[in-house]
Amino acid sequence: MSRSSTILVVGATLAVAGCASQSQFLASREAMAVQTAVSRGQFEMNCPQATGVVISQEVTQPAVQGPWVGGIQRAEFTVGVSGCGQRNTYVVFCPEGGEGCFAADDRR
Repeated sequence: MSRSSTILVVGATLAVAGCASQSQFLASREAMAVQTAVSRGQFEMNCPQATGVVISQEVTQPAVQGPWVGGIQRAEFTVGVSGCGQRNTYVVFCPEGGEGCFAADDRR
């Protein structure tokens, strides 16, 4: 196998491994993210029956990265919460290595 073929195979393997670990990271945080958004929505809408659904999800990389500076990647979920004739959208962030998630309004 030539050197360029070897580099291509190694690169493809690393890319696939990275996708698998990101998928696992998102899956491991999804329930907590939905619960975070639903709890906030139930309070803000004064609606204990409110429920949530994931609209989108992605892993965000730290804004600053370098040889001496590192950041924490986060799972980012957009969660729609509805109930009692109301609905709202929240962006929920779950930092890697953290114990919980936090929600922000997605109102613009």
